[in-house]
Amino acid sequence: MTDSVAARRLLALLLALRRGWDRLSAYLPLALMALLALVTYLLARQTPGLVGPQAPAAPRSEPDYFLRGFSIKNFDEQGRLKSEVFGQAGRHFPDRDVLEIDQPRVRSFNARGEPTVATAQRALSNGDGTQVQLIGNAVVVREPPSGAGSALRPRLEIRGELLHVFVETERVRADRPVEIRRGNDRYTADRMDFDNLDQQLQLQGRVRGQIAPRRP
Repeated sequence: MTDSVAARRLLALLLALRRGWDRLSAYLPLALMALLALVTYLLARQTPGLVGPQAPAAPRSEPDYFLRGFSIKNFDEQGRLKSEVFGQAGRHFPDRDVLEIDQPRVRSFNARGEPTVATAQRALSNGDGTQVQLIGNAVVVREPPSGAGSALRPRLEIRGELLHVFVETERVRADRPVEIRRGNDRYTADRMDFDNLDQQLQLQGRVRGQIAPRRP
């Protein structure tokens, strides 16, 4: 009797374990999915986020290189010197492709090889050196040609606080007061446009002039 009761209890226990295992088997996939979701969440919190596409950074208004005691020369197709820029110090700004020069001295030559010299306290030159802004005590001097033409084209000197020099077209412009000396003549104006190729000088604003008497 005792063995029969023990056998029935063992059988009942086995049946209960089987039913419990069946229930556990039914919920096991859900438990595994929940565990996987938890692990994925924890990994996502520990992993740095991906960097999305970014717009290219805007050029900064800071120099990308510096110059000391330098000169920059430009030549034409025949190898002749067109212009030369000297500077005590220089800074290049890539966002504007502008070279800022301290104590500049600019020499340019026309088709006849005649030089024009410009100086200032500071200058701003574009990338190819075809335009130069002279700032602070700016002076542009064109010496007279040697020979018979010197009487027709006397020495020309232009002074101002801001002069814009166009090397290729041999022009000088000013939007601020200037002083012009041509030979013994002297002029002042609020604005000026000088074309060396066409030999034209346009003065605007308050214009004053002193014309020296011509020698017979």
